[in-house]
Amino acid sequence: MPNAFNFSVSPFDALTPAQQQLVQGSVDIAYYPEGTVILEVGASPSHLWVNIKGHVTEYDGDDILASYGTNDVWDGRALVAGRSSHRFVASEELLAYQVPRETVMALIAENTTFGALLFSELSDKLNALSQRSREHELRSLTLSRVEEAYLRPAYVVSGEQDVLSVIRLMNEKEAGSVLVRDESQGPSRLGIFTQSRVQRAVLDGRPLNSMPVREWAHFSLITISPTQQIGDAVALLTHHRILRLVVMQGDLILGLLESLDVFSFLSNQSHLIALQIDAADSIETLAQTSGQVTRMVSNLYRNGTRVGLIGHLVQDLQARLFDKAWRLIAPAELVDNSCLLVMGSEGRGEQLLKTDQDNALVWRDGYVPPADLQAICDRFSDALAQFGYPPCAGHIMVNNPDWRDSASDFTRRVRQWQLLSDGDALMNLAIFLDAHAVSGDVRLLAQLQQEARSAMAHSDAMLARFAVAMDAFGSTQGWWSRLWGMDESAGLNLKKEGIFPLVHGVRSLALQAQLSETNTSARLDALAARGVISTRQASDWTQCLHYLMGMKLQAGLAEIDLNQSVSGNVDVGKLSTLERDLLKDALGVVKQCKVFLRQHFRLDAL
Repeated sequence: MPNAFNFSVSPFDALTPAQQQLVQGSVDIAYYPEGTVILEVGASPSHLWVNIKGHVTEYDGDDILASYGTNDVWDGRALVAGRSSHRFVASEELLAYQVPRETVMALIAENTTFGALLFSELSDKLNALSQRSREHELRSLTLSRVEEAYLRPAYVVSGEQDVLSVIRLMNEKEAGSVLVRDESQGPSRLGIFTQSRVQRAVLDGRPLNSMPVREWAHFSLITISPTQQIGDAVALLTHHRILRLVVMQGDLILGLLESLDVFSFLSNQSHLIALQIDAADSIETLAQTSGQVTRMVSNLYRNGTRVGLIGHLVQDLQARLFDKAWRLIAPAELVDNSCLLVMGSEGRGEQLLKTDQDNALVWRDGYVPPADLQAICDRFSDALAQFGYPPCAGHIMVNNPDWRDSASDFTRRVRQWQLLSDGDALMNLAIFLDAHAVSGDVRLLAQLQQEARSAMAHSDAMLARFAVAMDAFGSTQGWWSRLWGMDESAGLNLKKEGIFPLVHGVRSLALQAQLSETNTSARLDALAARGVISTRQASDWTQCLHYLMGMKLQAGLAEIDLNQSVSGNVDVGKLSTLERDLLKDALGVVKQCKVFLRQHFRLDAL
């Protein structure tokens, strides 16, 4: 009986000590020479295999579907189904653990996480993992200190001050409450006057300018120190059924911690950054605030926040950031008569780390932009570079006259892209279809995109020419060897191998269906609702995309930590067994997606 079974390998890392003993008591070791067909199509597997040394290749006919190296687990799906759908061949001499089917089925019955990770599809595996991540995330955030959350300013008034003047102060400061210091009865005491107490004072019927605010203040304040944990704040707010805490360091009042800000902090850490952007009054201040976005992304991802949510948060913050910068630079008349838009991954809400600028400007027909428009756009592009967004190598920016125009002229330009078949035209069209308005009149962009979708929706030839670009980067099966660990000389470019073909394929389906959604996940939901794809396909493709985005983000953050430029490549040799397993599943989903799209758009006929 082998005693060295590696329980750090997924899904066995989900087992309890008692369940581990069950495995150790039943597992055996098998040897297969190179070229051995271990499982044939239709065979009934009696074991689950865990590779010790060597490689196994999974075939669907003559096509390679997957490869399994050291510590990889296979084939759980065939074991549960009772029949193998594919052929498994030892591509090298193979030494592997064999876990009996009876043991595996007992573990599945006792441990749902083990079962999900073992034999489910990619989406189910990721759901099982995310459950763990969400628990970890909540624990991590509740351990954060109060001073890390947003503290609202505390305005202190005298208890002798009349209610009417206090209400005017609250209105001026846009404050929901003020603190009241009362020294009329012995020792000084501190209370709070809130909007709910304004209502009580008004209903009293006496003149507001003759009533001292101390009569309506609540003096049983609940305080908290800045070094206490957010979890303590939640407990206090819940226990006392109140909406705010006074943050104090000794006798010093630091501010107010409102329940809205506490729960915003727990749901996402973008709340504070958004408030700082809104309050900024200069490009320099915005530049300082923008530096927090990447740190926020890093914290959220490492604490287990879902990639899709991070993407939406980043999109919202960037829209606020760009809007504020544009309003600080451009005259109000230009802002009101135009639409500033971002494109590509930024427009889709799928940009996680700062990348090249992709933006454009469209203005209302009949409006004459200011004479110094070029200088205005130059200042804006320079500001974004100051924020950490480098200039686009293809000059897809507002400071390029080719990417700013009137609505009519921009429409004509989009039509040219639709008629041309060269790569630049297709790329321009693709990123424009993903555009998202960040400032000005959003109706200008909505009208342009609607016209673009309508022009292509009923042209099968045009749609097919557009969809075939999913293979623009080309693809070989060379990356399988890197997943095996046999060729680690080059990183795996996840955008080229997985993200782009999936995103562009879904974009093509969305264009055909004339969907207004730009986010890939939202497009998939809408396509499933219309019956273009199945609900299962929508779930698998979404989970696949988010996993690849997360892996790309993880690699990028590691490069940032080493003060390296973000390459977009993943070092396969440094992936864990579970990561490689999920990556294989994800790339397999991409392959299935491409097969579906080729059939749907009849691309083989081109």
